[in-house]
Amino acid sequence: MRTMEQTEDFIVDKKITAQFIILTFCIMAATWGLCVVAGKFGVTVGEYSNHLWIYLPYMLGGWSPTIASYIVLKKNKKVSGLKQWLKNVFNVKNSAIQYLFVVFMISLFFGSQIIITGLKEMQPIYMLIAFLPVMLVGGGLEEAGWRYILQPELDKKYGFVLSSIITAIIWFAWHIPLFYIPGTNQHEALNLWMFAIGVLGLTFSFGAIRKVSGSVFLAVLAHSMTNAGWSTFIFPRTWLGTIVSTVLLVAVSTTVVFVNNHKMKSHT
Repeated sequence: MRTMEQTEDFIVDKKITAQFIILTFCIMAATWGLCVVAGKFGVTVGEYSNHLWIYLPYMLGGWSPTIASYIVLKKNKKVSGLKQWLKNVFNVKNSAIQYLFVVFMISLFFGSQIIITGLKEMQPIYMLIAFLPVMLVGGGLEEAGWRYILQPELDKKYGFVLSSIITAIIWFAWHIPLFYIPGTNQHEALNLWMFAIGVLGLTFSFGAIRKVSGSVFLAVLAHSMTNAGWSTFIFPRTWLGTIVSTVLLVAVSTTVVFVNNHKMKSHT
């Protein structure tokens, strides 16, 4: 039975989760909605775009979870200001094993698909590191919302597996407008439902990294490395490769979280 203080904390956390989702989707709808409409009039993003202004709403849409994270946490007095929020998101003080776990999960994601489909082309491996700053801005910072607020808060109520599934559905729904914005990778090259399967695996993976390490930064790093990996390792995206990688990520993530939970209970 909850104490009065626990009940109040639960209500606050539930409110934060709802506010985060609503604000994220409102920002996304306003910005990416403009991009979708602009696309109908020939205004595109990507290498063939001659309209630089479209990148402002395009990037703001991508940062909607990041922006919503700070606003909601500040509003609910979970952080005192931008400095504390940045410190929480970019806390790099993690163990070598935790960093190796990130590398292992990224290797599992790409390696399993490459084994199945074969590698068409590969950039020098150092490019994976070189791409990271760009991919931090172009995707990694989403984790300041998804893995800082949404998935951990859902985990408190539903546990790791169900919270991962719910987060994956929300995360996938957030991505859908990109499939209707001319010039994006999603619009030009990706299958919507194959993408959804991939999102499920990555949600389990990033969620496990966040849960066992307690680090938002490692989730940011994992997301950035994943995006950088797509530019480093060139291979066909297939249903079989996507399904196999997702099954492996779900299985490994769930096992690692289960073992970690068991260890924590044994020490209490």
